[in-house]
Amino acid sequence: MTSAPLAARLRGPRGPLFFPVTAYGPDGSVDLDVYRAHVRRGVEAGAAAVFACCGTGEFHALLPEEFEACVRAAVEAAGGRVPVVAGAGYGTALAVRYAHLAQAAGADGLLAMPPYLVIAGQEGLLRHYREVAAATDLPVIVYQRDNAVFTPPTVAELARTDGIIGFKDGLGDLDLMQRIVSAVRTEVPGDFLYFNGLPTAEQTQLAYRALGITLYSSAVFCFAPEIALAFHRALREGDESTARRLLDGFYRPFVELRAQGRGYAVALVKAGVRLRGLDVGEVRPPLHEPSEDHVKQLAQIIERGYALIEEEA
Repeated sequence: MTSAPLAARLRGPRGPLFFPVTAYGPDGSVDLDVYRAHVRRGVEAGAAAVFACCGTGEFHALLPEEFEACVRAAVEAAGGRVPVVAGAGYGTALAVRYAHLAQAAGADGLLAMPPYLVIAGQEGLLRHYREVAAATDLPVIVYQRDNAVFTPPTVAELARTDGIIGFKDGLGDLDLMQRIVSAVRTEVPGDFLYFNGLPTAEQTQLAYRALGITLYSSAVFCFAPEIALAFHRALREGDESTARRLLDGFYRPFVELRAQGRGYAVALVKAGVRLRGLDVGEVRPPLHEPSEDHVKQLAQIIERGYALIEEEA
Protein backbone atom coordinates (compact mmCIF):
# COMPACT_ATOMS: atom_id res chain seq x y z
CA MET A 1 0.00 0.00 0.00
CA THR A 2 1.19 3.53 -0.73
CA SER A 3 1.02 6.49 1.60
CA ALA A 4 0.56 9.07 -1.13
CA PRO A 5 1.74 12.29 0.53
CA LEU A 6 5.26 11.18 1.48
CA ALA A 7 5.69 8.78 -1.44
CA ALA A 8 4.67 11.49 -3.89
CA ARG A 9 7.08 14.00 -2.33
CA LEU A 10 9.99 11.55 -2.51
CA ARG A 11 9.34 10.35 -6.04
CA GLY A 12 11.49 12.07 -8.65
CA PRO A 13 13.14 14.66 -6.37
CA ARG A 14 14.85 17.71 -7.83
CA GLY A 15 17.66 17.47 -5.29
CA PRO A 16 19.60 14.97 -3.17
CA LEU A 17 18.22 13.27 -0.07
CA PHE A 18 19.94 14.93 2.90
CA PHE A 19 21.14 12.88 5.89
CA PRO A 20 22.35 15.52 8.38
CA VAL A 21 24.93 14.81 11.04
CA THR A 22 23.89 15.35 14.66
CA ALA A 23 25.59 18.35 16.25
CA TYR A 24 27.21 18.11 19.69
CA GLY A 25 28.54 20.91 21.84
CA PRO A 26 31.93 21.04 23.62
CA ASP A 27 30.52 19.07 26.56
CA GLY A 28 29.26 16.33 24.24
CA SER A 29 25.56 17.13 24.61
CA VAL A 30 23.30 17.65 21.59
CA ASP A 31 23.50 21.21 20.27
CA LEU A 32 20.05 21.85 18.84
CA ASP A 33 20.83 25.38 17.63
CA VAL A 34 23.73 24.18 15.49
CA TYR A 35 21.69 21.19 14.36
CA ARG A 36 18.85 23.46 13.22
CA ALA A 37 21.35 25.62 11.35
CA HIS A 38 22.81 22.53 9.64
CA VAL A 39 19.38 21.27 8.58
CA ARG A 40 18.25 24.73 7.49
CA ARG A 41 21.34 25.20 5.33
CA GLY A 42 20.74 21.85 3.67
CA VAL A 43 17.12 22.61 2.88
CA GLU A 44 18.01 26.05 1.54
CA ALA A 45 20.80 24.52 -0.57
CA GLY A 46 18.29 22.32 -2.39
CA ALA A 47 17.75 19.09 -0.46
CA ALA A 48 14.63 17.18 -1.50
CA ALA A 49 14.12 15.60 1.94
CA VAL A 50 15.74 15.45 5.37
CA PHE A 51 16.48 12.05 6.92
CA ALA A 52 17.06 12.95 10.56
CA CYS A 53 18.80 10.78 13.16
CA CYS A 54 19.63 7.98 10.76
CA GLY A 55 23.05 6.38 10.15
CA THR A 56 24.94 9.57 9.35
CA GLY A 57 23.10 11.24 12.22
CA GLU A 58 24.44 8.68 14.75
CA PHE A 59 21.06 7.18 15.63
CA HIS A 60 22.91 4.50 17.60
CA ALA A 61 24.42 7.11 19.94
CA LEU A 62 21.27 9.08 20.82
CA LEU A 63 19.14 8.73 23.92
CA PRO A 64 15.39 8.56 23.18
CA GLU A 65 14.85 12.10 24.49
CA GLU A 66 17.75 13.38 22.36
CA PHE A 67 16.31 11.61 19.34
CA GLU A 68 12.90 13.21 19.80
CA ALA A 69 14.44 16.66 20.33
CA CYS A 70 16.55 16.34 17.17
CA VAL A 71 13.65 15.15 15.02
CA ARG A 72 11.53 18.02 16.33
CA ALA A 73 14.36 20.47 15.57
CA ALA A 74 14.70 19.08 12.04
CA VAL A 75 10.96 19.48 11.47
CA GLU A 76 11.17 23.07 12.71
CA ALA A 77 14.17 23.85 10.50
CA ALA A 78 12.61 22.25 7.43
CA GLY A 79 9.46 24.30 8.01
CA GLY A 80 7.33 22.09 5.77
CA ARG A 81 9.43 22.89 2.71
CA VAL A 82 10.59 19.27 2.42
CA PRO A 83 9.55 16.09 4.25
CA VAL A 84 11.44 14.91 7.33
CA VAL A 85 11.99 11.17 7.74
CA ALA A 86 13.33 9.87 11.06
CA GLY A 87 15.27 6.72 11.87
CA ALA A 88 13.84 3.89 13.98
CA GLY A 89 15.68 0.77 15.03
CA TYR A 90 16.90 -1.77 17.60
CA GLY A 91 14.52 -4.56 18.66
CA THR A 92 10.84 -4.41 17.80
CA ALA A 93 9.69 -2.82 21.08
CA LEU A 94 12.31 -0.08 20.92
CA ALA A 95 11.76 0.49 17.20
CA VAL A 96 8.07 1.00 17.95
CA ARG A 97 8.96 3.42 20.75
CA TYR A 98 11.18 5.45 18.41
CA ALA A 99 8.39 5.43 15.83
CA HIS A 100 6.03 6.97 18.40
CA LEU A 101 8.65 9.57 19.36
CA ALA A 102 9.17 10.47 15.70
CA GLN A 103 5.43 10.88 15.18
CA ALA A 104 5.14 13.06 18.29
CA ALA A 105 8.01 15.21 16.99
CA GLY A 106 6.20 15.83 13.69
CA ALA A 107 8.13 13.56 11.32
CA ASP A 108 6.60 12.69 7.95
CA GLY A 109 7.91 9.13 7.82
CA LEU A 110 10.31 6.52 9.18
CA LEU A 111 13.47 4.84 7.94
CA ALA A 112 13.27 1.45 9.69
CA MET A 113 16.82 0.29 10.28
CA PRO A 114 17.98 -3.30 10.95
CA PRO A 115 17.14 -4.90 14.28
CA TYR A 116 19.93 -4.85 16.83
CA LEU A 117 22.60 -7.54 16.31
CA VAL A 118 20.45 -10.66 15.85
CA ILE A 119 20.39 -12.60 12.59
CA ALA A 120 16.71 -13.24 12.00
CA GLY A 121 14.93 -15.40 9.46
CA GLN A 122 12.61 -13.98 6.83
CA GLU A 123 9.49 -14.69 8.88
CA GLY A 124 10.88 -12.83 11.87
CA LEU A 125 12.05 -9.88 9.80
CA LEU A 126 8.66 -9.59 8.15
CA ARG A 127 6.90 -9.64 11.52
CA HIS A 128 9.30 -7.02 12.91
CA TYR A 129 8.76 -4.50 10.11
CA ARG A 130 5.02 -5.10 10.01
CA GLU A 131 4.79 -4.31 13.72
CA VAL A 132 6.82 -1.12 13.23
CA ALA A 133 4.58 -0.10 10.32
CA ALA A 134 1.42 -0.78 12.33
CA ALA A 135 2.61 1.22 15.34
CA THR A 136 1.94 4.68 13.88
CA ASP A 137 0.40 6.44 10.90
CA LEU A 138 3.85 7.27 9.54
CA PRO A 139 4.84 5.67 6.22
CA VAL A 140 7.87 3.40 6.51
CA ILE A 141 10.93 2.78 4.35
CA VAL A 142 12.68 -0.52 5.18
CA TYR A 143 16.50 -0.44 5.22
CA GLN A 144 18.35 -3.53 3.99
CA ARG A 145 21.92 -3.95 5.24
CA ASP A 146 24.16 -6.00 7.53
CA ASN A 147 21.90 -8.41 9.47
CA ALA A 148 18.67 -7.50 7.67
CA VAL A 149 18.87 -9.06 4.20
CA PHE A 150 15.65 -9.91 2.39
CA THR A 151 14.58 -12.37 -0.28
CA PRO A 152 12.46 -11.10 -3.18
CA PRO A 153 9.29 -12.80 -1.85
CA THR A 154 9.76 -11.12 1.53
CA VAL A 155 10.11 -7.69 -0.08
CA ALA A 156 6.96 -8.38 -2.07
CA GLU A 157 5.20 -9.08 1.25
CA LEU A 158 6.62 -5.84 2.66
CA ALA A 159 5.28 -3.99 -0.37
CA ARG A 160 1.83 -5.44 0.33
CA THR A 161 1.94 -4.22 3.92
CA ASP A 162 -0.09 -1.15 4.85
CA GLY A 163 2.23 1.74 5.63
CA ILE A 164 5.40 0.40 4.00
CA ILE A 165 6.19 2.53 0.98
CA GLY A 166 9.78 1.77 0.07
CA PHE A 167 12.98 -0.20 0.36
CA LYS A 168 16.47 1.20 0.86
CA ASP A 169 19.42 -1.00 -0.09
CA GLY A 170 22.66 -0.72 1.86
CA LEU A 171 23.92 -4.17 0.86
CA GLY A 172 25.04 -3.58 -2.71
CA ASP A 173 24.11 -6.95 -4.22
CA LEU A 174 22.83 -5.80 -7.62
CA ASP A 175 21.71 -9.28 -8.67
CA LEU A 176 19.53 -9.49 -5.55
CA MET A 177 18.18 -5.99 -6.11
CA GLN A 178 17.28 -6.77 -9.71
CA ARG A 179 15.33 -9.83 -8.54
CA ILE A 180 13.64 -7.81 -5.78
CA VAL A 181 12.56 -5.08 -8.19
CA SER A 182 11.31 -7.68 -10.66
CA ALA A 183 9.37 -9.65 -8.02
CA VAL A 184 7.64 -6.58 -6.61
CA ARG A 185 6.86 -5.22 -10.07
CA THR A 186 5.34 -8.57 -11.07
CA GLU A 187 3.44 -9.40 -7.89
CA VAL A 188 2.44 -6.10 -6.28
CA PRO A 189 0.60 -3.48 -8.35
CA GLY A 190 1.45 0.15 -7.69
CA ASP A 191 4.56 2.22 -7.19
CA PHE A 192 7.03 1.05 -4.57
CA LEU A 193 10.02 3.27 -3.86
CA TYR A 194 13.63 2.06 -3.99
CA PHE A 195 16.70 3.83 -2.65
CA ASN A 196 20.43 3.30 -3.06
CA GLY A 197 21.60 3.48 0.55
CA LEU A 198 25.24 2.48 0.22
CA PRO A 199 27.82 4.76 1.87
CA THR A 200 28.66 7.55 -0.61
CA ALA A 201 25.87 6.28 -2.83
CA GLU A 202 26.94 8.48 -5.73
CA GLN A 203 29.82 6.07 -6.32
CA THR A 204 27.39 3.31 -7.32
CA GLN A 205 24.43 5.31 -8.56
CA LEU A 206 25.10 4.82 -12.28
CA ALA A 207 24.73 1.07 -11.68
CA TYR A 208 21.58 1.50 -9.58
CA ARG A 209 20.01 3.72 -12.22
CA ALA A 210 20.35 0.85 -14.67
CA LEU A 211 17.99 -1.08 -12.37
CA GLY A 212 15.53 1.81 -12.38
CA ILE A 213 16.55 3.00 -8.89
CA THR A 214 16.93 6.78 -9.05
CA LEU A 215 16.68 7.72 -5.36
CA TYR A 216 19.84 7.73 -3.26
CA SER A 217 21.16 9.07 0.01
CA SER A 218 23.89 11.70 -0.12
CA ALA A 219 26.18 12.09 2.87
CA VAL A 220 28.41 14.36 0.74
CA PHE A 221 25.54 16.86 0.65
CA CYS A 222 26.22 17.48 4.37
CA PHE A 223 29.53 19.22 3.68
CA ALA A 224 29.67 19.87 -0.07
CA PRO A 225 26.09 20.49 -1.25
CA GLU A 226 27.18 22.17 -4.48
CA ILE A 227 29.16 19.07 -5.51
CA ALA A 228 26.29 16.75 -4.57
CA LEU A 229 23.84 18.93 -6.49
CA ALA A 230 26.09 19.03 -9.56
CA PHE A 231 26.27 15.24 -9.57
CA HIS A 232 22.52 14.86 -9.01
CA ARG A 233 21.80 17.30 -11.84
CA ALA A 234 24.20 15.45 -14.17
CA LEU A 235 22.35 12.18 -13.52
CA ARG A 236 18.95 13.78 -13.98
CA GLU A 237 19.97 15.38 -17.27
CA GLY A 238 21.83 12.34 -18.61
CA ASP A 239 25.17 14.18 -18.51
CA GLU A 240 27.36 11.14 -17.96
CA SER A 241 30.51 13.07 -18.86
CA THR A 242 30.10 15.38 -15.85
CA ALA A 243 29.03 12.50 -13.62
CA ARG A 244 32.13 10.51 -14.50
CA ARG A 245 34.40 13.53 -14.08
CA LEU A 246 33.07 14.02 -10.54
CA LEU A 247 33.35 10.29 -9.85
CA ASP A 248 36.96 10.20 -10.98
CA GLY A 249 38.11 13.47 -9.45
CA PHE A 250 36.10 13.69 -6.23
CA TYR A 251 33.96 10.69 -5.28
CA ARG A 252 36.50 7.92 -5.85
CA PRO A 253 39.24 9.70 -3.85
CA PHE A 254 36.72 10.41 -1.09
CA VAL A 255 35.59 6.76 -0.99
CA GLU A 256 39.19 5.56 -0.89
CA LEU A 257 39.91 7.89 2.02
CA ARG A 258 36.72 6.77 3.77
CA ALA A 259 37.91 3.16 3.52
CA GLN A 260 41.01 3.96 5.58
CA GLY A 261 39.13 4.13 8.88
CA ARG A 262 36.30 2.19 10.49
CA GLY A 263 33.33 4.45 11.10
CA TYR A 264 34.61 7.02 8.62
CA ALA A 265 31.28 6.90 6.77
CA VAL A 266 30.12 9.11 9.65
CA ALA A 267 33.29 10.56 11.18
CA LEU A 268 34.75 11.78 7.89
CA VAL A 269 31.46 13.41 6.92
CA LYS A 270 31.33 15.21 10.25
CA ALA A 271 34.92 16.38 9.75
CA GLY A 272 33.87 17.71 6.35
CA VAL A 273 31.05 19.73 7.90
CA ARG A 274 33.53 21.27 10.35
CA LEU A 275 35.96 22.04 7.54
CA ARG A 276 33.18 23.98 5.80
CA GLY A 277 32.73 26.24 8.84
CA LEU A 278 29.99 24.71 10.99
CA ASP A 279 31.17 23.31 14.32
CA VAL A 280 29.02 20.20 14.75
CA GLY A 281 31.41 18.67 17.27
CA GLU A 282 33.02 15.25 17.23
CA VAL A 283 31.45 11.83 16.83
CA ARG A 284 30.38 9.97 19.96
CA PRO A 285 32.03 6.69 20.97
CA PRO A 286 32.40 3.99 19.87
CA LEU A 287 33.19 5.98 16.69
CA HIS A 288 36.44 7.92 16.62
CA GLU A 289 37.71 11.02 14.89
CA PRO A 290 39.76 10.88 11.67
CA SER A 291 43.49 11.40 11.98
CA GLU A 292 44.95 14.85 11.33
CA ASP A 293 46.49 13.61 8.09
CA HIS A 294 43.18 12.20 6.89
CA VAL A 295 41.44 15.51 7.62
CA LYS A 296 44.09 17.29 5.55
CA GLN A 297 43.51 14.83 2.71
CA LEU A 298 39.77 15.42 3.00
CA ALA A 299 40.27 19.17 2.69
CA GLN A 300 42.28 18.63 -0.51
CA ILE A 301 39.62 16.32 -1.96
CA ILE A 302 36.87 18.85 -1.22
CA GLU A 303 38.94 21.61 -2.85
CA ARG A 304 39.44 19.43 -5.92
CA GLY A 305 35.70 18.73 -6.09
CA TYR A 306 34.83 22.41 -6.07
CA ALA A 307 37.43 23.08 -8.73
CA LEU A 308 35.76 20.48 -10.92
CA ILE A 309 32.33 22.07 -10.71
CA GLU A 310 33.83 25.49 -11.36
CA GLU A 311 35.38 24.12 -14.54
CA GLU A 312 31.95 22.87 -15.59
CA ALA A 313 30.43 26.30 -14.96
